[in-house]
Amino acid sequence: MSLDINSIIKEFEIDGELIHSEPFGCGHINDTYAIYFERETKPPVRYILQRINSEIFDVKKLMENICLVTDYLKERIAAEGGDPLTNTLTIVRTREGRSYYEDKDGNCFRIYLFIENTVSYQSAATTTVLENAGKAFGHFQKLLFDFDASKLHEVIKDFHDTTKRFAALKESVEKGIPERVEAAKAEIDFAFKREKYCSEIVDRLGDSIPLRVTHNDTKLNNILMNPDTGESVCIIDLDTIMPGSLLYDFGDSIRFGANTALEDETDLSKVNFSMDMYRAYTKGFMSEMGEFMTDTEKELIPMSCILMTYEVGIRFLADYLIGDTYFKTTHETHNLERARNQFKLIEDMESKLGQMKDVVKDYSL
Repeated sequence: MSLDINSIIKEFEIDGELIHSEPFGCGHINDTYAIYFERETKPPVRYILQRINSEIFDVKKLMENICLVTDYLKERIAAEGGDPLTNTLTIVRTREGRSYYEDKDGNCFRIYLFIENTVSYQSAATTTVLENAGKAFGHFQKLLFDFDASKLHEVIKDFHDTTKRFAALKESVEKGIPERVEAAKAEIDFAFKREKYCSEIVDRLGDSIPLRVTHNDTKLNNILMNPDTGESVCIIDLDTIMPGSLLYDFGDSIRFGANTALEDETDLSKVNFSMDMYRAYTKGFMSEMGEFMTDTEKELIPMSCILMTYEVGIRFLADYLIGDTYFKTTHETHNLERARNQFKLIEDMESKLGQMKDVVKDYSL
């Protein structure tokens, strides 16, 4: 989609004159641009402009969530001596005081302050990087420890309800393309034998597992880091902020952070669970959030890694069975290969479960 950026930015409270704009980042959901402004008495400044994907999100609810969380974070960051303008996202308001602008065609746009002098990583090349990632998301949870997560909207319904994800898999087996169901017999059997995992968290959420703010997209590239120290500056991409369990975020970080291969890798001998990476992330996360976690949350940290890998694996498998209607694919067996990758990772996690529990104990002291 080609944007008339000049007409969009006129709707926002921005100081200066637009001198340049360019596509920015590698996200696949929203259209993102860096926009540069010249100012009379100050140095040039840039912002992030995004067209929010309203086909996926309820924009009003999504932006209400982001405003609630970032406003709260700014207070907490200031109280601990941080910089509220760089340590969390800052929304530039429209001239009418709204958090986003909707044009006559229903396209929705928002602008954030650009956070300068930071880098993000696509993968964790070292244990130090992953330990810093653990600290980043642990600190994010600590800042939001007292926030009432029930105030937030569920912008993607049942996102981590693994019991419903499993029900969707069963339906895909029953109604899927017969040839694909036949080709995936081994993977279907693998998934069905582990149905017991589905209720580990969801059945206890709001009871022995506290309802907390969850990010729900804890990829490494959603952390802006200081290029000199490697420490976290800001957690970004808050579109999937919702009420849930911190175990969802922890487990999903490990799913990709401790996998020795990319999730598209077809040589399963390369797919293994790195205990070194797991230990590094756990150390970082627990150093920030450990004292605020319940015993049940700590107990379930290893299981959360298996569960989140299982959830993604059965989603890949279900999508393959019904003809690849959700995940983008490059060839016919792409989603099946992705499922096999996740299932191989699960097997390795299961074999190391005792070691994973010991790591949590080490950093719970």
